[in-house]
Order: sequence, then C-alpha cells, then structure tokens
Amino acid sequence: MSQSLHDNICEAQFFERLYNKHAKNLHDFLYYKFGEHLNPQDKVQEAFIKLWQNCGKVAPAKAKSFLFTTANNLMLNAVAHQKVVLKYNKQPQKHSTNETPEFVLQEKEYHQKLQKALSNLTEAQRTAFLLNRIEGKRFKEIAELIGISTKAVEKRIYGALKKLREEIEGI
Repeated sequence: MSQSLHDNICEAQFFERLYNKHAKNLHDFLYYKFGEHLNPQDKVQEAFIKLWQNCGKVAPAKAKSFLFTTANNLMLNAVAHQKVVLKYNKQPQKHSTNETPEFVLQEKEYHQKLQKALSNLTEAQRTAFLLNRIEGKRFKEIAELIGISTKAVEKRIYGALKKLREEIEGI
C-alpha cells in the first residue's frame, strides 16, 4: 500500500506546506500559554525537527496533533527546567531607561497588576482570551484550534474579561 507524494510527510514540499500552515499558530499557542521567556519559536522549530525525524511514523492526518503535542511537551519540560534553575540561581535584574522614575514605577506597577491578573485566570481562560484579544482570532478559529465548542470559547473569554475587570482598575 503506497502513499502518494501528496500524502507523504517525508516529501519536502508537503513538509514545507505543513510548516507554512501551522508554524505561526503553533508559536502563538505556545506564546499565549507559556509566555515569551521560554522561547516558543525555538520549541516550534524543535517540534518540526521531531516531526521530520519521525516523518515515516506519523500519518499526515495526525501531523498537526503531533506538532502541538510535541511542542507543548517541550514547553512543559522547559518550565520544569526553569523551576530548577530559579531554585538554585537567583540573578539580580539590572534595568535602566531614559524615562522618569515615576513613569517607570507606574509602568512596572501596572505591568505587575496585569501579569498577576492574567496569571489568576485559568489556563483555559488565559489561552482563549489571548488568542482572541492579542492574536485577533475569531471564536470559531479558537474553538477549532483548541478542540472545543464555540460556546465554550465565548464562556472562557467572557469569564476572563469579568475577572480582569474585577482585578484591574481602569479597564
């Protein structure tokens, strides 16, 4: 039973189409779920490398699932590693700007408030909210990406907005 070139992940053109189709969404998913400090772009690249290494074992219909699962696991491993690093290595932060100290303080306080409010959201709410508000994805697109119903996406986003309004004044 032979596969056609169109359905073979090991074929360079098909692999390139997979990359072009899923790389940005995969990066955004990782970025919104875990943040920038864990280098989501690197994890996207590693996931595609693992797909290429296992191209003969992965069915084309399962390629997207393989990529998202692999990248998510890579990020979880990075989070675990980061916890170990932070436990044994506290590095002082040095930061200088040309802004006034008052502005820097206000910006820092607002950023801390925002980060705290976002971290208080459930993972599901945070992911759906950031995909919608930052990336501009529609509810239907988010539902397909995460694998839930459109109503569930709406509920998560509205719940996130309600919590953020309660926690941050001036939104």
